[in-house]
Amino acid sequence: MPGGRLTQQDRQQIALGVADGLAYAEIARRIDRPTSTVTREVMRNGGPTAYRAELAHRATERRAHRRRQPAPREAEGAPQPHGRDAGAVREYEELFTTVLMGSGMPKMMARVMACLTLTDSGSLTAAELARHLQVSPASISKAIAFLESQGLARRERDERRRERYVVDDDVWYQSMMASARAIAHLVDIARQGVGVLGPRTPAANRLENIARFADYVAESTVRAAEQGREILHSKPPAP
Repeated sequence: MPGGRLTQQDRQQIALGVADGLAYAEIARRIDRPTSTVTREVMRNGGPTAYRAELAHRATERRAHRRRQPAPREAEGAPQPHGRDAGAVREYEELFTTVLMGSGMPKMMARVMACLTLTDSGSLTAAELARHLQVSPASISKAIAFLESQGLARRERDERRRERYVVDDDVWYQSMMASARAIAHLVDIARQGVGVLGPRTPAANRLENIARFADYVAESTVRAAEQGREILHSKPPAP
């Protein structure tokens, strides 16, 4: 597959593929690029509903210009453990971030979540996060508050009494349960609307169907999370 940056013609083909509802893998085959390149390109430039080739091209040019500016030494990254390739890790962290953003997570929260998830320890201090992401401590604090509210991260004190932010083996289970509670709240609100709008009216029927659907999704989410929880605590099978 060819290397180098995406061209404007590549982006036009991606935009056409997205508009036609093609899978990212199919679009990637058409322009002879990795699927991950297409996924990252779309997700960092508005997602499938807002991707525009010209806007994406201009945004990429602006990012490239910023990267040409001298970077602080901290931004160059520390040596990677386990013989990992530092460039590949940075590339994957960016991809993981864009996928989290595509699921609805705000950008800074997604960056912090990706950073925590990709550490072997699963925990970092505010100073470590700020240094790695090159942002202010206030930005880290705001992001952590959001992640805590979603059940995606928690705080703890280490032996030096420093506050550390943690993602552990159970965090995705807790997140799914928080999502199920939010959906269950939608069920309650939709059924309140049925009473307000009058049973068997068209609007009330619509709300009742929404409530029934959401109730099914919430129950299925809880059931699947409970059944699959042990996977989060198990060792992956040998490759």
